[in-house]
Amino acid sequence: MSDVNAPAIACRHVWQVFGEGADKALTAALDRSGQDADAASQHLRATGFIPAVQNATFDVAEGELFVIMGLSGSGKSTLIRCISHLLHATAGEIRIDDENIVEASKQRLIELRRKKLGMVFQHFGLFPHMTVADNVAYPLKVQGIGRKERLAKASEVIDLVGLAGREANYPRELSGGQRQRVGIARSLVADCEVWFLDEPFSALDPLIRRQLQDEFLQIQAKLKTTIVFITHDINEALKLADRIAIMRDGKIVQIGTPAEIVLHPVDDYVREFSKDVAKGRHAHVASVMRGAGGGIEPGPDDPGLRTNMTLDAALAKCMSLYEPVPVWDDAGACVGVVDPADLAAALQVEDA
Repeated sequence: MSDVNAPAIACRHVWQVFGEGADKALTAALDRSGQDADAASQHLRATGFIPAVQNATFDVAEGELFVIMGLSGSGKSTLIRCISHLLHATAGEIRIDDENIVEASKQRLIELRRKKLGMVFQHFGLFPHMTVADNVAYPLKVQGIGRKERLAKASEVIDLVGLAGREANYPRELSGGQRQRVGIARSLVADCEVWFLDEPFSALDPLIRRQLQDEFLQIQAKLKTTIVFITHDINEALKLADRIAIMRDGKIVQIGTPAEIVLHPVDDYVREFSKDVAKGRHAHVASVMRGAGGGIEPGPDDPGLRTNMTLDAALAKCMSLYEPVPVWDDAGACVGVVDPADLAAALQVEDA
């Protein structure tokens, strides 16, 4: 029986090394280095192996949206393929609902993918000869569910992703964003408990991408599915994530909330990711608050700050206490006034 307190996903010392005889080479490298992962990785590279994922250890809580990000070649897509067992990890333990899937049989993996694990990738992978409804219902067909029942379930999920009325269309008749919605619906139709998404929006135009991000968050709010989401885009990560893991050269270098990543980067690599980020949109008042309130009562000029307000919103509230101030032209003449709250509000960007 599964431990009710166990995380939805638990990874312990996961390695993915490419090269013939990688498992034996990794064991030898770790023994030689005294189990030092960095030294073992250096030795593997020196002997012609590629350590694509190195000693990855982390948990994903039930219902958490966990984003893994990094530059191209950082190992993020390899890691999600290990967790979903599309790749057999060279070493380590990967537990999903306390079941070690590294040791699972081929038949058990098929069962997990049919009933527990949903997957969405950058390329839509739709069947061109099937309608939207049949594409979405396909996982239920594989499970042996009758046509009437599976199409009824598919209709519910199609409505959830905003494609009601498109059931009879074929993929060629849809836009890129609509095709990706079909892929999302197909992955959800079997009521997956764990959802893997590998850069699902990166091939889309920016406006469609933002729209799908918003819809994705709405779906997650309704379903509360455990999600591992891969991206190379820091703004996408900050918008979607409960927590973010940043990878470099196969290693996880920092795991934290969006506010922690933005306000407290552990090194220059992480700092470079977030240097152009509007920190006020992602950090909250709680992250910069000092001390305890100690019986303070709100006064008539209290701006009404809350711990979950963004810094932008909190600044606008505080600035609203000020009177409008004059604005001067280059000749020294007063040409108008500006409300400080309007200055603060103008810097805010609407972001779901």
